Amino acid sequence: MNRPQTGGSRGTWTVTGVTVACVAALYIPCVQKTVPGGDSGELITAACELGVAHPPGYPIFTLLARLAMALLPSLSPAHSVNLMCSLLGALASGALCFTVCKLTGPGPGGLLAGGSFAVSRLTWQWSTVAEVFSLNNLFVGLLFSLLVCFFNPAYASRRWKLARLGALCCGLGLCNQHTLVLFVVPMALLVLASLRSNGELSFRLLGTLGACFIAGVLPYVYLPISSSLNTARWSWGDQTTLSGLLTHLLRTEYGTFSLVHDHSIRVLYNLEVFNMEMLKLDSMNAQNTFIQLYCRHYFVDHAIRKLPLCWLFIAMQLLYSLFFAWRANLDISKPLMLGVVERFWLQSDTLMCLLAGLGLGGLMGRFGRKGLWRTSGWVVTVATLAYMASSNYTECDQSHNDVVESFGRQILASMPQRAIILTRGDLPGNTLRYLHYCQGVRADVTLVDQEMMTYTWYVAKLKTHHPGVHFPGRWWDPVRSEEKGTFSLEHFLSNNTHRPVFACIGLTDGDPSWERSFTRWPLGVCDHLVPAHTLFHPEEWAQRTRNLYQWSEPHNSFHPGSWERVANEEMWQARMKTAFFLYDLAEGVQGDGKARLYQLSYTLYKEIVEDYSEYPPNWDRNMALACERLLRSGLQGPERADRLLSCSIKHFSLYLKKERQEPQATAIRSAIGHLLQERERLRLNLVQGP
Repeated sequence: MNRPQTGGSRGTWTVTGVTVACVAALYIPCVQKTVPGGDSGELITAACELGVAHPPGYPIFTLLARLAMALLPSLSPAHSVNLMCSLLGALASGALCFTVCKLTGPGPGGLLAGGSFAVSRLTWQWSTVAEVFSLNNLFVGLLFSLLVCFFNPAYASRRWKLARLGALCCGLGLCNQHTLVLFVVPMALLVLASLRSNGELSFRLLGTLGACFIAGVLPYVYLPISSSLNTARWSWGDQTTLSGLLTHLLRTEYGTFSLVHDHSIRVLYNLEVFNMEMLKLDSMNAQNTFIQLYCRHYFVDHAIRKLPLCWLFIAMQLLYSLFFAWRANLDISKPLMLGVVERFWLQSDTLMCLLAGLGLGGLMGRFGRKGLWRTSGWVVTVATLAYMASSNYTECDQSHNDVVESFGRQILASMPQRAIILTRGDLPGNTLRYLHYCQGVRADVTLVDQEMMTYTWYVAKLKTHHPGVHFPGRWWDPVRSEEKGTFSLEHFLSNNTHRPVFACIGLTDGDPSWERSFTRWPLGVCDHLVPAHTLFHPEEWAQRTRNLYQWSEPHNSFHPGSWERVANEEMWQARMKTAFFLYDLAEGVQGDGKARLYQLSYTLYKEIVEDYSEYPPNWDRNMALACERLLRSGLQGPERADRLLSCSIKHFSLYLKKERQEPQATAIRSAIGHLLQERERLRLNLVQGP
């Protein structure tokens, strides 16, 4: 096959170094100083505790994060790990730049490849928070660089050494993220084919390459070591047995090569795959400039014939896109789930930016590398990158973002002494874990993860780290709680009545056993699980939950696919949970108690609705219902009845105006018409007199 063009080493390293320095200078001021949402809290906690993160374990990331905390002790653990990821992201952009420079010579093509990848929204967004994606981007860039050097005539005498280094890098990369295997396999096959065609492949070399690869995956030894020591207060799984280790490495609990566990099997090329690819193309086009699109188009039409190695890049792009779209079994109609899926497009984006850089490099080679044309190439590239950076800066600057951490701190502050908190979901679970274990916030409370409690390893491994919590069996089975070794939620609560127990956010579906002996009272975003015989004092509880949180973020102030949006929505809805609870309680009460509860519910709704000009649409619907129920609950004077009718009409109308897709809109309009007639009759009676 044709060899890549030999680029000047000094110029290549200069352009690469400038790219890394500029990206680092851009990223570092934008780094989030507090814990982000999603998996970040758990990844940082695993590093703080030297435990094991969720499958497949991410040992390299965990150890690097722990090193970052040790090197930056004056910063919070979250801030230090976020900074580490930004530096890894800068190095990843440098690796892409280096690859293009080695293929087409040092010039603006390398800067375009590395720079455009770095300042795209997705890359920038996930390179300034504690996530594994910037490290994966770095491994992708390193493999590209090693592959290009392997086929470069200037490195012919070092082909064996580069092959061994590539095998080591493949192993290390797979210790971080398994999606890299879709790049590793095609690249490894090409390298082996090249060695064989040159008569260099032997059993000895195969053994050496295998040993290098095994050395690369050796960091996975960290998993059984950490699990055996069992000193981490938070850790996922039991890797002390071969079965447990394989379960973790293969992500069996999630579904191997799937984002979530799903027993349904997709058919390749089905509608979901098509939709995924369309969304990906739309996202890519939205982030790309005309220059990138033109350079990529030029490369495919003209320059690729001069660089046959790049056919491999295109094949890898197609393989990755189709395979991931097939296995990404999340509901992408939900903005948050789409945001989760988008992160995995980064590996594919590295190739697209690489092709754009190669296209520009081909243009420079075609029209000359000196004089006005070369200067114009640099100017256009720098201008393009400056435009992209300025367009994405506001959205990607997370230096003042403390929404998720504030969410977690306010939940912990609202808890009584020695509370047991049953967490559910990534937002409360990972955020509270980070604050509790890494920051030492509320050392008196105990965190128990609802999902983890359903795994057979959870109680056995972490029971010793939950003093004062009584587990009535080996694991919680929400469906088959009668089987040997299992327990129900009712059993768990009955064995822990000596401490207040709270569920945040909500309870796992499938186990209603707790309803036989317990009830739940709303406390902000959480619920207090109390024995059913406990006397409830509505006025006292209303007073306790009034202004529970000092939350100042405006409603609808974050991107729909962000964890900040989820945290903000939870905090806004928490303001009305007590009012809704009292309303629901009144539905099952008779006599004077019903009117008392409706009155209190109405009062609470009225307070929060009048306090804010912008609020969730369901507040209007609930306010309208509270007015209507209070009106029916007892004798009301004519004037007050008129006010309640007007209030109900107003808020039902506001609700329909805000929620245009409400499925019960027809029924609500009918109710508004009935209320209008009732108010008209009331006013007519007042005018006519007795």
